Amino acid sequence: MEDVGARQVSARPATAEATDRWLAAALAVLGAGVALVAILGPLLTDVIGYHVSDGAANQIAGGDFAGLVLVAPVSLAASVLVARRHPAGVVVAIGPAAYVMYTVIQLSVGGDVTRYPGNSERFFPLFVGLLVLASGIAIRAWSAIDVKRLPTTTRRLDRLVGWFALVVAAFLALGLHLPGLLDAWQDQPSGTEYLADPVVFWLVKVMDLGLVVPALVAVGLGSLRGASWASSAKYAAVGWMAMLGTAVAGMAITMQANDDQAATTANTVAFTSFALIALAIAVATYRPLFSSDTRVSSARKERS
Repeated sequence: MEDVGARQVSARPATAEATDRWLAAALAVLGAGVALVAILGPLLTDVIGYHVSDGAANQIAGGDFAGLVLVAPVSLAASVLVARRHPAGVVVAIGPAAYVMYTVIQLSVGGDVTRYPGNSERFFPLFVGLLVLASGIAIRAWSAIDVKRLPTTTRRLDRLVGWFALVVAAFLALGLHLPGLLDAWQDQPSGTEYLADPVVFWLVKVMDLGLVVPALVAVGLGSLRGASWASSAKYAAVGWMAMLGTAVAGMAITMQANDDQAATTANTVAFTSFALIALAIAVATYRPLFSSDTRVSSARKERS
């Protein structure tokens, strides 16, 4: 019986094993690529010169901080988990992949080459490569998630995730973007961010209001209602929000450290608090994936 079982287990991964190896390698490359972009950016070496204002450069530096301390390490951790066939690997992989897709689009096309000096266009292949890689990882990881293997979370946690997603969506739409839009629609706009970096201004608003906010609202409502599809989607949402929160906190800290006119102590405290809350919710959501019961259940299903 053991020989038959062994043959069944070894026969199963003929294609799956190769795919798992690809996903593990892709995640490792993604982590290295994110770290490289962060090291070459305005946070450390300033090798990549983005065609943006000083204020926008400070915000990019904050994103570089998140890339170094969270996105790259999580990508590498997911790579190890996938290589070891841990059931949490594909789930953890989606967060950094989604975040990288969100950020590299802005980094690659968000500048104004006619107004600000820079050389970021020379790194366009790097940005596109990371976008393609992150997209492939997200698709592969999402398709590999077996909802039946996911641990059952408490209704309290589901409600917490749901409400937090809705609060973040409301903040992005009403608190962050609506005031800027109302100003931009005036005959003589006065907003600093709009006047200094109009391309970045509109690009971020299109992505946030057209993609991020609707996705967060859907995940939020799905989690509150206990929808089955939300059981996997919430992992992507909380992972992305934790990385966004870290990036925003890094932006606020960097702006204040560089005496940016738009920086305030209140914003720094608020955004840092948001990052800590998002990280805490992410830890609470992902923790059950690493329980012994989850690993045993996954191993049994592999052998069946």
